[in-house]
Amino acid sequence: MTPKDCEKMVIKAVEAMNKKEFVKSLQILSKTKKIAQDNHWYREEFLAVNNIGANYYMMLDYGEALNNYLDAYKIAVAHLDEKSEMTVLNNIAILYSRDNKIDKAKDYFSKAYELAGKVNNNISKGLYAINLTIVYNEKGSYKTAKKYIDEALKLTADSPYYLLAKSTYMETLVNLKQYDAAEKIANELLPKLNGVEYAEYRTQVYYNLSTIAEQRNDLQKAFQFLQMAEKNNLNFDFKENLFERFSALYKKANNIDRAVSYKDSIMAVKDSVNRIKNGQLFENSKIKFELHNSQKDLAESKGQLTSQRSFFIKGILLAIFIVLIIFWALRNSIVKNKQQKIIEQNNAEIAKLELEKEKKNKEILENQLKEKEVLALLEQEKFKNELEAKNRKLTTKALQLSTKIELIDDLIKTLSRESDDLKNVDLSNIIQQFKILQKQTHEEESFLVHFEEVNQGFINKLKQLHPDLNSNDIRFLSYVYMNLSMKEISIIFNITPEACRKRKKRIVKKMGLDENIDLYHYITVI
Repeated sequence: MTPKDCEKMVIKAVEAMNKKEFVKSLQILSKTKKIAQDNHWYREEFLAVNNIGANYYMMLDYGEALNNYLDAYKIAVAHLDEKSEMTVLNNIAILYSRDNKIDKAKDYFSKAYELAGKVNNNISKGLYAINLTIVYNEKGSYKTAKKYIDEALKLTADSPYYLLAKSTYMETLVNLKQYDAAEKIANELLPKLNGVEYAEYRTQVYYNLSTIAEQRNDLQKAFQFLQMAEKNNLNFDFKENLFERFSALYKKANNIDRAVSYKDSIMAVKDSVNRIKNGQLFENSKIKFELHNSQKDLAESKGQLTSQRSFFIKGILLAIFIVLIIFWALRNSIVKNKQQKIIEQNNAEIAKLELEKEKKNKEILENQLKEKEVLALLEQEKFKNELEAKNRKLTTKALQLSTKIELIDDLIKTLSRESDDLKNVDLSNIIQQFKILQKQTHEEESFLVHFEEVNQGFINKLKQLHPDLNSNDIRFLSYVYMNLSMKEISIIFNITPEACRKRKKRIVKKMGLDENIDLYHYITVI
């Protein structure tokens, strides 16, 4: 896999997303994300995570979309350039805007706007200025909105966003009650807004023209423009705004029945939107189940809200009574939908916290195990070093002993040569040399004691396995265990190397072992 391969996978996933094949898209993006993370390809990881957020946004799962957008933002800040950062900031802001969190949307649009200015990306800066205009219009800060839309018109003059800027400019002028200027822009825009892709712009223009006509007390034109807006509208969410305006206009025209009827229609639209969103949430749950193969069925809420209303209105017609019953049912459904959404959000938050807690506990246990393993290895290494140091000390002693033996041997040879002229002084020297020999014998006895202290259990185990061995045999094997050569051992025992090798063969035979065996390996593993 290469970064180019990952980019191709992202393109394939985006195509699936645009076809609303969310399961396929999320599977491809999840795989791409994992590959990019393993190889530290931050650009490709950013694209995967950002588009996972886009999938959930299109599925109306704003909570999951926000989590992924925030992850993409962290990657952009830590490893990528300002262009990536401002792209995901704009996505986050749009998400907050759709969720009616206007202040949050303003903050993130502002950050994206500032970054676009920093990198001199005028087209993106113009788009973010349009978004800020819409936000400030919703907040009622029309003068600030005017400042941003004036800048947006300059920056987007030669870009695809120019028509959006113009329609947003018209809305801002209406809010500022500059109706003549707004109407002039509408007349310029409408001939250019042909085609389905501009349906949303046309709807907004006609809606604003209706507002202008109403302010001029021309209710007939206000109704005509509002009907044109309704005809061009493809956004189901915007129906609520249209019906609200129809109700207000009919009320102004003293047509109370139609005003009430449109109020009821608003409730029906809200209920339909909730049903669509709830249906979409159900589809999202099925998608997550197919994607992860682990999610349980959504728990159905068992609690039922009981609310009773008493209407003591006498002389009400049966038709009005039925309308009130429908109104009560719709309201009850909306409350239950809100409760279910809150419960689902709480459950998701609890599950997330439990998962984080379990993850942290696991990390703590792993760290403790690693610390214990390191301490055990250090202790083992320390013991090994101490054992080697003591064995080196014993080896030194053994070699010193061999030197003393050579000294005795030289003395004996000297006495042999001088035997003819032996005097009392020479006799005293001989006695002194024997004392040295006696002291050496004691050192030989202490060698096995020190060896057993250093290599605890070795001699006892050797005696248990081979009870026929005498003390000289054990001493010989101890020197072999200390990895001394046959020459060094022959010096210690004051014998020739050949005699030393014969002694080794005799000991091997006494132990009942094959004569070709590696004696050092055998005694070090028993």
